[in-house]
Amino acid sequence: MMAQNAANNITVQDSCLDDCRQKILLPPNDPNAEILEIPPYKLVYVGGACPRNYRVYKADSMIGVIFQHITHWSNGVDSLRYVESVDAAVGLDEFLNVARISKTPTEQPSTEEELLDKEFDALTSDEWERLKRYVLQAKDLVAA
Repeated sequence: MMAQNAANNITVQDSCLDDCRQKILLPPNDPNAEILEIPPYKLVYVGGACPRNYRVYKADSMIGVIFQHITHWSNGVDSLRYVESVDAAVGLDEFLNVARISKTPTEQPSTEEELLDKEFDALTSDEWERLKRYVLQAKDLVAA
C-alpha cells in the first residue's frame, strides 16, 4: 500500500512539474500568456513575485529577460535601474546589438553543448534559435 501511494505521489508531482514548465515557457502568441506589448517588444511574464521576470521578444525572437522590482525595472546585462519596462527592454536590445557588432569574425560560434552551459541571460537571439532547433532534434533521440 505504501509503495503504491509513493508511486501515485511521484506521478502527481511529475505532472505538476510538466504543467509548471509549460506555463513558464508559454510563447508570446499563446492566449494564456500574460503579455505586455510595448512595440516593437513583447514582454511575456515568466514568474516571480519580486522581481517579476519577463522574457523580452522582438520580431518573434527572444532577446533576453528583464525584471520588475517594486521601485524599478532592470535587465540581465547592466546594473542600471530603469523607471519604465520599455527602457529596460531597449537597454537590453542595445547591449545585444553592440555585442553582435563587436564580435570578431574569426571567432568560432559556440557548439550547442557549449550554449547549454552558458548563462540564461548571456544567450543572443540567434543562439536561442539554435538551441530551440537542437532541443527539438534531441527530443527524437532515444537512449540505447
